Amino acid sequence: MQSKEKQFVQDFYTSGFHKDTSLLEKYLHEDATIYWNSSSGFSKLDFEDFSRMSSDLGKSYEGLSCEITHLLQEDNKVAIRFTYHANTIEDPEEDGALAHFMCIWEIKDNKLYEGYLISQPGDDSEENISSFLPKN
Repeated sequence: MQSKEKQFVQDFYTSGFHKDTSLLEKYLHEDATIYWNSSSGFSKLDFEDFSRMSSDLGKSYEGLSCEITHLLQEDNKVAIRFTYHANTIEDPEEDGALAHFMCIWEIKDNKLYEGYLISQPGDDSEENISSFLPKN
């Protein structure tokens, strides 16, 4: 049985907040901070920064889906590993890996409070795809 915190994090990433940023109020703490290390460098985002970025993301892609491969919890912290797959407005039939992510979220007041995010550009290499599959 999945904990309510893990379910909450999973629900956030599958909610479609990038198309409807009003959903962020349900999931993201008003004092949230996201510390993001990406291939383009470090960013520190607050609620408003994240909301703007999410809105831009929703405008850039026709569809965006989240493939979650790992969801772990210790106390009030939930770690998630996932890949965003996207199709562009220009080519809505082509779905490809946009980026791979790992994030550790601290839950406070039943919302996402501090996130420590690492991302890298997505790829569909066989080795990377097989890393998502369960080991026998």
